[in-house]
Amino acid sequence: MDIILKYFPNLTEEQGKQFAALYDLYADWNAKINVISRKDIENLYEHHVLHSLGIARVIKFSAGTSVMDLGTGGGFPGIPLAILFPEVKFHLIDSIGKKVRVATEVATAIGLKNVTFRHARAEEEKETFDFVVSRAVMPLAELLKITRKCISVKQQNALPNGLICLKGGELEHESKLFKHKTVMHNLSEDFEEEFFQTKKVVYVAV
Repeated sequence: MDIILKYFPNLTEEQGKQFAALYDLYADWNAKINVISRKDIENLYEHHVLHSLGIARVIKFSAGTSVMDLGTGGGFPGIPLAILFPEVKFHLIDSIGKKVRVATEVATAIGLKNVTFRHARAEEEKETFDFVVSRAVMPLAELLKITRKCISVKQQNALPNGLICLKGGELEHESKLFKHKTVMHNLSEDFEEEFFQTKKVVYVAV
């Protein structure tokens, strides 16, 4: 939890409690339903929670914004972002029901009121949102193809509506497809831990 306070020192008491509760909740659920690598649960705050919050280094969502987290798994990046932005509505969707169940139970346990959940594929989602966020490993072109219809034309943020992905490794080939629209932000500029050396936030305006 210290690593979250290191980079986000201005949390409210409520936010601090919610972040602090995540470890025990995920450790307990992970023993029953594997949503995080068993070896990686010890690194929950660095590899999953802080990584999710990297999106907040690219955009500060305005109150009333709606965000869909596609392929949320156990709730990343959606749950950490929902804690950080309590005035923003998050809709977490995943095609694997047991993962959606874990995310739902964790959100309920910490009292998150600004999240909804759906067990479905992206193609089945009919709602529109200001942004789609994802930590899924799908190539950008594919992600954009299936999420474009879910992105609203009505704007209410400093950054135009679009797709925001957490990605790692070499992305030049992927990004060439969207050169005129893509912004890549290196998380190594924000977080000094070695884990973030190759991690990026990729934003594609739609």
